[in-house]
Amino acid sequence: MRFNEAKEHAPGRLHDIFAAPYAAFDNTNLERSLHLRIALEALLVAPCQQELLALRVIHGWENGDYGLEDLCYSDHPLRTRQDLHAAAKQYLYAGQDAPALSENAGVLLADPLDTALASAEAKGQALDKDIRQHPARWPSFENGLYLYTFFKMYHRLTYGEDDPYRSIYCKTPQGDREIHEFHIEEGEFAVCTPPDPASRETTLLIMHASQLESLAGFLSHYL
Repeated sequence: MRFNEAKEHAPGRLHDIFAAPYAAFDNTNLERSLHLRIALEALLVAPCQQELLALRVIHGWENGDYGLEDLCYSDHPLRTRQDLHAAAKQYLYAGQDAPALSENAGVLLADPLDTALASAEAKGQALDKDIRQHPARWPSFENGLYLYTFFKMYHRLTYGEDDPYRSIYCKTPQGDREIHEFHIEEGEFAVCTPPDPASRETTLLIMHASQLESLAGFLSHYL
């Protein structure tokens, strides 16, 4: 059985702004800087002004690691551009080995995966004992596709991606979300936002800790 909680390359909010959003941020595009400004203002400014924007910093995956239990995160409300710089300083001074930065280990993927697997088995679905170790097989059970989609997104934010932009639609337990991934020369980050710009739900600006210092300066121009 295949489930449809997520779809990669799905039309999103930026498709209403640009005729070809996948080409809008390429280095060969002469209007690249303007397109970035328009896109980031559309995705970040309104939730920031409404106090509905948060920074999610992921860490724990380095040197090729992608163990589900090792992926950690911390969330930081973003009300002003100073909040972005403050988060960058927190990581710079604390370092990624600080216990306070690892308290959420496993929450993003490992724990919800265990819940999804237990639910599938309770409904009578037979699952191989090693399916947990093979993310590409997660779409075979309910809620596995959305977890696989987020796994790939976190992996790309950690280890890089050739395409400068990617648009994803995802049904999550918290509601429908659009994921806008940017892999540009200024840095790699994603914006996870409710599809409706008028929604009162939180928008997440997601990046790996290694990107935080350089992106703080770049993104602060748009907040």
